Amino acid sequence: MKCMYCQGEMKKSVAPFHVDREGCHLTLDKVPALVCTQCGESYFEAAEVDAIQDIIQAIEKKTQALAV
Repeated sequence: MKCMYCQGEMKKSVAPFHVDREGCHLTLDKVPALVCTQCGESYFEAAEVDAIQDIIQAIEKKTQALAV
């Protein structure tokens, strides 16, 4: 598989993920990903994206209970 950005080779590895949502900051240090050996661009596969979305939805649901 080639990187969409620079056409470098993609290799299975891990990559960080960070998102800020409605006052919450989620940082995952090591998420399985395909990482370009040339430019470092990372791509998450569907299973990892689904898991990240589940985590974000759970956080949003729990933080709604804290809203004043």
